[in-house]
Amino acid sequence: MTKHLNIKVYGRVQGVFFRYSTQNKAKELGVAGFTRNEDDGTVYIEAEGEEDALEKFSDWCKEGTESAEIDRVEITEGEINNFAEFKIEY
Repeated sequence: MTKHLNIKVYGRVQGVFFRYSTQNKAKELGVAGFTRNEDDGTVYIEAEGEEDALEKFSDWCKEGTESAEIDRVEITEGEINNFAEFKIEY
């Protein structure tokens, strides 16, 4: 069953290739949606996919890249948007 997650990642996640790595992980897992930097220093992600893929994706978001420092991750379910692919928004 397809689900939609809204994910907000707090910590040192801007300027460390977090969005690019997020896009690669999403494509690897077959997850669609987008990621963008927010003005408050967080990274915001909307992700859609099968439940098991989203679970793996969420777990990855909690770890991040080697250069990222994740303080916390907030995840809520949202409405399905039927994204066709995973993009980086600027």
